[in-house]
Amino acid sequence: MGRRASLAVLVVLLAVAGSAAALWLPDDAPEDVPETRRTPPAVTAEPSPAPAGARVVRRDLAALETVARRPGGLVAYARSSFGGGWADSDGNGCNQRDDVLLRDAVEVRTRPQGRCGHDVLAGTWVDPYTGRRLTFTDLKEPGQAQAIQIDHVVPLAEAWRSGASAWPEDRRRAFSNDLGNLLAVDGPTNMSKGDDDPAGWRPRKGFQCAYATRWIETKARWSLAVDDSERRALEEMLAYC
Repeated sequence: MGRRASLAVLVVLLAVAGSAAALWLPDDAPEDVPETRRTPPAVTAEPSPAPAGARVVRRDLAALETVARRPGGLVAYARSSFGGGWADSDGNGCNQRDDVLLRDAVEVRTRPQGRCGHDVLAGTWVDPYTGRRLTFTDLKEPGQAQAIQIDHVVPLAEAWRSGASAWPEDRRRAFSNDLGNLLAVDGPTNMSKGDDDPAGWRPRKGFQCAYATRWIETKARWSLAVDDSERRALEEMLAYC
C-alpha cells in the first residue's frame, strides 16, 4: 500500500473512533457537552437531608406550644404595655433604632450625638421583605424617617396574644427591644404587614426561609406559643430552606 493510501486509511479510522467516543460519553462529561447528551441524575426514593440549621429550626417549631387563637381579638392589648419607645438595651448610648439601622445598612452616614457614636443620618438599605433598594438622604426629615421603619418580626400584638400578656412589664420591654426580632424594612410594607402572623402575611418568596427561621427562633427564645394555622404557614415557608 502506498504512503498516500496509508494516510487515507488512518484518517478514516480516526473519524470512526471519534464517532464512537461521542456515542459513549460518560455521565460526568465536561460542562460544554450539550444537555441532551447527559444522563439525568437518578431519582432517589428519599429527599436529601435538610441542612443542619433547618433541622434545628424545625425541631424548635415542633417544640413550641400550640394554642387556639382566641376569639375576640386582642383583649386588653395596648402598645404601652411594651414600654414607651426604643431603649438603649446594650448600654452603648444609642437606642435600638439606630443600632438596627447601622447593622442592616448597605451604606450609611452617621455622626456622634451625646453618648451615641452612630446617630444615623442617611444611607442605603435593601428591604428584606420586598428586595427593593431604599436610599435616604436625610433621616431627620419626618417623611424619610417614616419610609424606613424598624419592624418587630414577631409583632408586639402577636406576642401579647401568644403569651406576653402574662409577663411582667420589664420582660415585655425587653422583648420590644430584642435585636434578634428587629429588622430595618420598607415603611409602607411594614404597615401592610401590621400585626399579622405568617398565616396572614408573608414576605417575598426568597426571604421566606429566613423570615420563618427568625420568627421561630424568637418564639422559642421567649417561650411564646403558636396556633395551628401559624404552624402550617411556618412549615410551608421552611420548605424554601
